[in-house]
Amino acid sequence: MYLSHFGFAEWPFSNTPDPRFVYLSPHHEEALAHLLYGVRGRGGFVQLTGEVGTGKTTTCRYLLSQLPDGVDVALIVNPMLTPEELLATVCDELGVAYPPAPRTRKTFVDVLYHHLLAAHGRGRRTVLIVDEAQSLSVDALEQLRLLTNLETATEKLLQIILIGQPELTALLAREDLRQVAQRVTARYHLRPFVERDTRAYVARRLLVAGRNPRLFEPGALHVVHRASRGVPRLINVICDRALLGAYAEGKHIVSPRTVRRAAREVAGEARGRAARWLRGAAAAAAVALLPAVAVAGGMAGWW
Repeated sequence: MYLSHFGFAEWPFSNTPDPRFVYLSPHHEEALAHLLYGVRGRGGFVQLTGEVGTGKTTTCRYLLSQLPDGVDVALIVNPMLTPEELLATVCDELGVAYPPAPRTRKTFVDVLYHHLLAAHGRGRRTVLIVDEAQSLSVDALEQLRLLTNLETATEKLLQIILIGQPELTALLAREDLRQVAQRVTARYHLRPFVERDTRAYVARRLLVAGRNPRLFEPGALHVVHRASRGVPRLINVICDRALLGAYAEGKHIVSPRTVRRAAREVAGEARGRAARWLRGAAAAAAVALLPAVAVAGGMAGWW
């Protein structure tokens, strides 16, 4: 749609966790430091929490791109699993073979223990990262705690990093999970951007996508920050809609007025002229794409 209009080489505000677009605010640098502590630690849990859209998963993916040599990682992104399914997933992530039957907890733990011992003997470290960890069941968390018991005479064999929404903190505060909570060696809560970070974040994404970072007027960036409350995911959505709006109006600079309209639409509060403006943007995009049937076919996914 607006890529050629603004001269972008790629979409600047996609919500995929592409490490190339990462901007680390001071809070995100602290979060990354806690995750690196988890990678280098010797047993127990490290906990990272944050509200929806604050960049937990992106920070995690950035961590994976920066891992030192000698680290094996099992990443679980869908933790709504039974303890047996959880153990099987850890084995799959680490490339650990297990017999087709019986698939009991003991079967999985035994093969994992032998694998971790062998990795330790080769001087390798093993880390298990669980994203969306607030969705773990009590039984699954208890099984993770038991995995931290796998050890040699001097060292733990597995470090576990739990990443989740604030509900994870409430979950670990349960009386029946106090043994898990006692094994959390480091905790960090990721906060949204302050305004200077929002400005730097937008500039970073524009630059990586191949465009001058001054595409948004200074006042427009102030509106972006206020409307998004500094939440990176919302910043992406609002900026993307604002670029579409500027494109529909034939503008090459994004104004505060355009951002306000985009923010109202994102919030589902568009009324009157703002609603007509968005319909105009869609119409302009459709006209621009009419010659390319294949591209037009993909347009439904955009909207």
